[in-house]
Amino acid sequence: MKLHFDPDLDYQHAAIKAVCDLFRGQEINRTEFTVTRQATNNAQQELGLGENALGIGNRLTLLDEEIFSNLNAIQLRNGLPPSAGLTSGDFTVEMETGTGKTYVYLRTIFELNKHFGFTKFVIVVPSVAIKEGVYKTIHITEEHFKGLYSGQPFDYFLYDSSKLGQVRNFATSPTIQIMVVTVGAINKKDVNNLYKDSEKTGGEAPIDLIRATRPIIIVDEPQSVDGGLDGRGKQALGEMHPLCTLRYSATHAEKHHMVYRLDAVDAYERKLVKQIEVASLEIEGGHNQAYLRFLSASNVRGAVTARVEIDLLHGGQVRRKEITVQDGDDLEDRTGRAIYKGCRVGEIRVAGAQSLLEVKTAGSESFLAAGQAIGDADPDAVRRLMIRRTITEHLEKERRLAPLGIKVLSLFFIDAVEHYRSYGEDGNTVKGKYATIFEEEYRRAARLPEFASLFREVDLATEAEDVHDGYFSIDKNKRWTNTAENNQAGRDSAERAYNLIMKDKEKLLSFDTKLKFIFSHSALKEGWDNPNVFQICALREIGTERERRQTIGRGLRLCVDQKGERVRGFEINTLTVIAKESYEAFAENLQKEFEADTGIRFGIIEKHQFAAIPVLQEDGTLTMLGFEESAAIHEYLKKANFIDAKGKVQDKLRMALKDGSLTVSDKHAAHLPQIKEVLRKIAGKLDIKNADGRKTVRVRKEILHSAEFQALWDRIKHRTTYRVHFDNARLIEDCTKAIASAPPITKAKAVIRKAGLAIGQGGVTATETATSGPMAIEEGDIMLPDILTDLQDRTQLTRRSLATILTGSDRLDDFKRNPQAFIELAADSINRAKRLALVDGIKYQRIGDDHFYAQQLFEQEELTGYLKNMLHNTQKSVFEHVIHDSGGVERSFAEQLEKNEAVKVFAKLPGWFKIPTPLGAYNPDWAVLVQGGETEHLYFVVETKGSLFADDLRDKEAAKIACGKAHFKALAVSKNPARYVNATKIGDLMEHC
Repeated sequence: MKLHFDPDLDYQHAAIKAVCDLFRGQEINRTEFTVTRQATNNAQQELGLGENALGIGNRLTLLDEEIFSNLNAIQLRNGLPPSAGLTSGDFTVEMETGTGKTYVYLRTIFELNKHFGFTKFVIVVPSVAIKEGVYKTIHITEEHFKGLYSGQPFDYFLYDSSKLGQVRNFATSPTIQIMVVTVGAINKKDVNNLYKDSEKTGGEAPIDLIRATRPIIIVDEPQSVDGGLDGRGKQALGEMHPLCTLRYSATHAEKHHMVYRLDAVDAYERKLVKQIEVASLEIEGGHNQAYLRFLSASNVRGAVTARVEIDLLHGGQVRRKEITVQDGDDLEDRTGRAIYKGCRVGEIRVAGAQSLLEVKTAGSESFLAAGQAIGDADPDAVRRLMIRRTITEHLEKERRLAPLGIKVLSLFFIDAVEHYRSYGEDGNTVKGKYATIFEEEYRRAARLPEFASLFREVDLATEAEDVHDGYFSIDKNKRWTNTAENNQAGRDSAERAYNLIMKDKEKLLSFDTKLKFIFSHSALKEGWDNPNVFQICALREIGTERERRQTIGRGLRLCVDQKGERVRGFEINTLTVIAKESYEAFAENLQKEFEADTGIRFGIIEKHQFAAIPVLQEDGTLTMLGFEESAAIHEYLKKANFIDAKGKVQDKLRMALKDGSLTVSDKHAAHLPQIKEVLRKIAGKLDIKNADGRKTVRVRKEILHSAEFQALWDRIKHRTTYRVHFDNARLIEDCTKAIASAPPITKAKAVIRKAGLAIGQGGVTATETATSGPMAIEEGDIMLPDILTDLQDRTQLTRRSLATILTGSDRLDDFKRNPQAFIELAADSINRAKRLALVDGIKYQRIGDDHFYAQQLFEQEELTGYLKNMLHNTQKSVFEHVIHDSGGVERSFAEQLEKNEAVKVFAKLPGWFKIPTPLGAYNPDWAVLVQGGETEHLYFVVETKGSLFADDLRDKEAAKIACGKAHFKALAVSKNPARYVNATKIGDLMEHC
C-alpha cells in the first residue's frame, strides 16, 4: 500500500497561506557566511590546510511594522482577534488532531522557499514518537512534494549528537534543509554536544552554525516542547536565534500570535475527522457496598477539597452522583445511607494527576489515586466486558468495511504493561491477564453466527494470538517497559518500539498483516495517529487532564482503503470509544477538556466573531467585514438579549435560530445568513451519541413495491411551485392589531452587580457576590429617531402604511418612553404579520409529470436513527422500524397505525421529501393508505401535532402546515386524490374516512 495525499484541501491551503502571508512584500534572497573546517592533524595545521566553506542562511528584509500589518490582515481574514502589537516572532497555527497538521507545516516549508527563498528549517518535537512520526511523514510525502514543486531538491535528517557532520551540511547546503530534533536532545546545555565545540563541525559549536542560518523553527506540539513553568524547552528554541517560530498544535497552552485556527468544532462540522460515539459501561443496581471513586482534588484559596463519585439516597432511591468532600467528612451523613457507617474522608493530597485521597473505614484506611475506587464491581470482570464489547464493535465494522477495502483497527489503553505481557524467571514472555481475556473473548466472538463469514477456514487457536500485539517501550534487554522519556535511557527504550506500528504504518493497514488489535500503555500519545483506528477501549481510567482528547485523538483521522486513498463521510468514519463512564458524563467532560485545552468557549460570542464575513464592494472587490462592524453586531445581539453581558448565548437566540426569526440591525441585514452560520456553531454543543442506540433502518421491500404503496406514492410524489398574493388593507389591519396587543415597553433599567476578584497563577477570576434588583433609570433628553425610515428599512412597507399602522396601534407613548425597544417590537410584529399574510395568499401549482420524487429514493438514501427514538419491527411501514421525534405524539400515532386493521400501508416521510414554502422547506409527517370499504382505498398525508388548534402552534409552524395543505390541494387533480389532514391520534384521521 502507498498512502496518497490530497493537495487541494481548502482548509490546508488556508493554513499554509496564513503563514506565507506574514512575509508578504519580502523579496527572494538569502544571507551568506563563512564556515571553517579546522585541520585535523599536525601536518595539516603546519601547512595551514584548514578548509573554508560558504554557509547559506535565511534573510528577512521586512520591518516589524510590515510584518505586524500582514499579521493583522491575516487575523482579520481568518476571523481571529487582532494582536495589539508584535510582541514576539512566535506565530501559532491551531489545527484539530487528525486534520493533517504535519502535512500542512511540511508543505508550508516548500511554499516559503518558493516565494521567499528560505531554505533552513528546524522541526522541534517533544518526544521520540513524534520525531519518528514526522520523519516517516517526510519520507512518504517526498515524492508527492517533488511532484508539486517541480522536483525541488531537499534534504531531511534526524538530529543525532553522534553525527554532527549533518549540522555542517545543514549550514552549507544551498537546497532546502529540514532538521528534526526532540526538545530533550537540545535543552540541556551542560551535557549536550550541541553547545560544545566539535571537529565534526569545523571546530565550532553546532549551535553556532545553526544560529548563523537564522532557521525558521517549526514547533510540533509546543505545549509539550516549551517545558512548563521553567521554560527550558522555550529557552532552547531561543538559543537557535530563529528568524521566526511557527507553532502547530490542537492544544496550545500559549496562543502567541494566532494566524489560523481550525478547532475541534470546525473539524467535526466539516467532517474532516471521524465522528465520535461512546459505548459506556455502567453498573446498575450495584449499590450494596460503600462505593466511592476518587475523581480529582483541588486547593482554592487554601480550601482543600476532593471531587468523588458516590451513591446517594435521594427521593427514596439510590443514585450515583458526583459531590465535593473535604477532610473529616462523615460519608454516612453525606449519603444518607447506613452502609457508609464508619466511613470518613481522610487526608487529601493535591498534586494534579498524582493527587491522593485517604478513605478511612472501620478498622482500615487506604489511599486512592485519581480514578481508583472502593466498593466497586470486580474490576477484571468489568474489563472483560469492555474487551468483549470492543471485539464486537470491531467485528461488526470489519464485516461492513472489509468489502470496501478498509482494514479495521482497535486500540486498548491499559494501566500497566505487566497486565498484558510479563517475563518469567527464565526470561520468556508470559501472557498477562488482558492478553488472556482478549484471546478467550475473541474465540467466543468468532463462534457467534453473525460473524461466521469472517472466520471461514480460520484456525482460531493461532488466529486469536496473531491478531493482537503490544506497543510499549523496549528496554536494552528487549523487554517491554512502561514509557518514560525524561532521560536518554528512556528515549532509547522508546526508539526501539517503532517498528510495525510506527515505521511500517502502510503494512499495518494492509489485509496481508493479521495484526488488528493493539494494546498500549502511555506510548501512544501525540505523534501516533493511524487513520484506521475505529475502536478505542480505555481499560485504564480516563479522568486526568487532557485524557479524553489524547485518547480519542489516536483515532480521529479519516480512514484509508487498500489503495491508500482517503475515504470520507460519517457513515463510514465513526470512532467508538468504549469507556466506564456514562456517555453523558463523557460528553460533558470532553467538552470541558476542549474548553481548557483549546480556549473554545462554548456558547460564548466574542466581539471579533464576525470579522471574517466576506463583503462584496461596489467595484467588485471582496473584503472582510472587519473588527469594528463585528463588534457592532455583538453589541446588537447583547442589546436584543440574545447574549448576556459576557457574550453567553441565551435560549432566546437558540429559539430564534431554530424558528428562523433571528434579526440583526438594518446595516448588517445583508449578512444575516453568514451571521446565522457563525451563531449556529457557537450556540450548539458537540453531539456525541450513545453507541448502543445506533442503528441503520432498512426498507421493507414487500411494502415499498406493493400495488397499494405504489398507488399512494403516485398521488403525493409530484412537485409544485407557488405564487403569493395578499390583501394590503388586511395586512395593515393585522399589523396594527399585532403591535397593539404586544407586551408593554418599559423604561431602561439598571442592575448593580458586585464581584470579588482573585488573582493567582491561573489568571484573574471574578466571582459574583451580590446583585441588586432592577432599577428604572432616566436617560436624560432622548432624541427620538425617524421611526418611519427605520421601520421602512426593517419591514419594506411604505411610509404611508407604516404611519397608518402606528397611529392605529395607539402605542406611540411607548415609542417616546423607549424608542429603540419600541422600534424592534414594532418591526418584529409587522414582519410576523407579513409572514402569515404571505401564507394566506399562497397558491400552489403542480409543475409537471417530469418533476417528482422517485420511489427508488427509499432504497438509495440510507436512513439511520437511535433506538430510543424508534418503533421497532413495524409490518405495515415502508421501513422496518419507524424513526420518530423525541416527543410521544409521533410514536403513539405510529403504534396506532400499526394496530388499526383499516390501515394497509404507511410511511413516515423521510427528510428528503420536502415541500417548498416562503418560510423554508416543509417535511410532512406521514403518508397513509386506509381501506374505506371492501374495495375502496383512501389516501392521506397526515401531520401529527400535540394540538389540532393553530393557535397552539408557533406562527411559522402553523404557516408551514397551511402551505402543506395548499400543496396537496394542488395535486388533487385525479379521481380519489390524497387528502391532507391534521391529527393527534388515529381517531382524528378516521373521521375523514
